[in-house]
Amino acid sequence: MPEQFLHGIEVVEVDDGIRPIQTVKSSVIGLIGTAPDADATTFPLNTPVLLAGQQRLAAKLDTTGAGEGTLKDACDDIFDQTGAMVVVVRVEEGADDAETLSNVIGDGALFTGVHALLSAQSAVKVTPRLLIAPGFTGVRPTGVKTIAVDTGGTGYAQDTTTVTIAGDGEGAEATATVAAGVVTAITVTKGGFGYTAAPVVTIAGAGAAAGATATATIASVANPVVAELQGIANRMRSMIFADGPNTTDAAAITYREDWGSDRIYVIDPHVMVWDTVANAAVARPASARAAGLQARLDNEKGFWWSPSNQVLTGIVGIARPIDFNMSDPNCIANYLNENEVATIIQADGYRLWGNRTTSADPLWAFLSVRRTADMIYESIEQAFLWAMDRPFSAQLLRDIEGSVNAYLRHLTVVGAILGGTAWLDAELNTADQLQAGKLFVDFDIEPAAPLEHLTFRAHRNAGYYEELVNQVAAAA
Repeated sequence: MPEQFLHGIEVVEVDDGIRPIQTVKSSVIGLIGTAPDADATTFPLNTPVLLAGQQRLAAKLDTTGAGEGTLKDACDDIFDQTGAMVVVVRVEEGADDAETLSNVIGDGALFTGVHALLSAQSAVKVTPRLLIAPGFTGVRPTGVKTIAVDTGGTGYAQDTTTVTIAGDGEGAEATATVAAGVVTAITVTKGGFGYTAAPVVTIAGAGAAAGATATATIASVANPVVAELQGIANRMRSMIFADGPNTTDAAAITYREDWGSDRIYVIDPHVMVWDTVANAAVARPASARAAGLQARLDNEKGFWWSPSNQVLTGIVGIARPIDFNMSDPNCIANYLNENEVATIIQADGYRLWGNRTTSADPLWAFLSVRRTADMIYESIEQAFLWAMDRPFSAQLLRDIEGSVNAYLRHLTVVGAILGGTAWLDAELNTADQLQAGKLFVDFDIEPAAPLEHLTFRAHRNAGYYEELVNQVAAAA
């Protein structure tokens, strides 16, 4: 209480005690795409617009009814699953596919394309957790695959050496490795797209640096939209639902091998949907329906539920036959799942089938486990604004620790985690750290993995014959 003189009586409000932790909203979908006939006032370019389950507002993405672009169909696909909260980012349709792809990727400095999703929290007060760009994540374009150093040159410094790639494509980027003034290697950081011939590589350095040359090779490379979304997903603790190429099983697995991220969930093939403009069943990317399904599960059951083995509504078929037999490890569905590609099967309806991300670390192989940890981390971080900048006290430490423990107990009761505990580590919270204004609170959790492999063990028992004879004898 404040140190001041008072000859009288006062009431001092004491706000010690634990605070409830509110779980952040996990079901918000971030959707990027094109809509050339959209109402530009409602859906300005490169601007997050919130559709809070508003299908009427989504109709303004296609004011002519011509069915152009990708956004209107994607919203229909989502709303077929649930009345989701969707953050829509509309980008301009380019003169060709490559230019449109560039518009979808956008510019991080200008917050255009997929980068506009980063401004969703400030613009529309929600953070997208499920990121999709139907129609733009399945292609593996021709880009710069490798760059080989022909001549290392002399006089180069690591900090001032740059690599420029010039050709008929766009978006390729690379960095140089320098040792003792010599360029020893060049690493392609972005493959780019749209190259029909090997581009020219120029290596530049400050001062007397000169003489380094290199040669690029082109090939099919990883999808640039998914590549760009990875950094955004990491920053927002979001998941990318990426469509595969929708060609062959082998191509789907090749596509998956481009990634090693626990924030990418690959789905292949497309689904068949009745198109009221074409008056026919057409193939559409499955990512929008899968994201809508996950949003529905989050709202109805919890963010810790896997979307696998859940019915996708509003589809009439699968774009490519997927062989499925629950006990056959050699069926196509199992082959794709084994290679970390989710698919769609027909078994009492059309079901999404597959639990695994493209994670290189088995600890984060399951989509639901990654998302569970994300939502818990985010919720705890956002819950302690009240504690920041308060003076250290035993009560403050107890309140922080107790608030986290109460939240973890609640998550355990509802089945989100198997258990969790928070504690203060005396070895970390030393006097010098506390004097510096730093506090370390440890906690452990164990998200519940989905039941992916169930084995029933059958045994023979000849003793039942004796029971048979005894039953007959007793009846006589």
